[in-house]
Amino acid sequence: MPDPKKSLRRRKYTRGYLPHFDDHESIQFITFRLADSMPRTLLNAWKQELLRGAITDAGLRKRIEQYLDKGRGSCYLRDRRIARMIIETLMKWDGDRYELIAWVIMPNHVHLLIRLLGKNVLAEIMHSIKSYTAHEANRILVRSGRFWAVESFDRYIRNSDHFRNTIQYIEHNPVKAGLCSRPEDWEFGSAFPNDPA
Repeated sequence: MPDPKKSLRRRKYTRGYLPHFDDHESIQFITFRLADSMPRTLLNAWKQELLRGAITDAGLRKRIEQYLDKGRGSCYLRDRRIARMIIETLMKWDGDRYELIAWVIMPNHVHLLIRLLGKNVLAEIMHSIKSYTAHEANRILVRSGRFWAVESFDRYIRNSDHFRNTIQYIEHNPVKAGLCSRPEDWEFGSAFPNDPA
């Protein structure tokens, strides 16, 4: 297991309302979603509740995850061509920009657990992944327009328990969403025994 305490320096910045951290060689849990997977008005209302103290940051993340697991929106990631292309993209930079620890592609969102390598910055990595896969997905689907939501959600992994729990959460997400009965049955996740990429 990578050492979650291996951070050499931390830069704090904010995007929107949630604090984010980039650490040199830190481990990050990232969720990014399709543009139509959640109404912007709903997300904004929840963020206002967070600002008022009506919900916690953890409560906001839980609401978002529960909403996404209902599989709303176009769910383009159910298309095997799109899911495989995303997997290939994630694998392409594994070992170069990041270490890909755990991942799952759901019908309308993606979860990643990565360890940043070298001086790579999470925002730049996510921009590369989302930009390339959006272009390719639109080409495959013969469509145009925004593919991914602008905002991604990331969380710094604090310790070994958090690390283990996050892997379990990612790999069990298809089971929780009712897409399969065991994590290893979901072809588009790191628990699948034969990597489809």
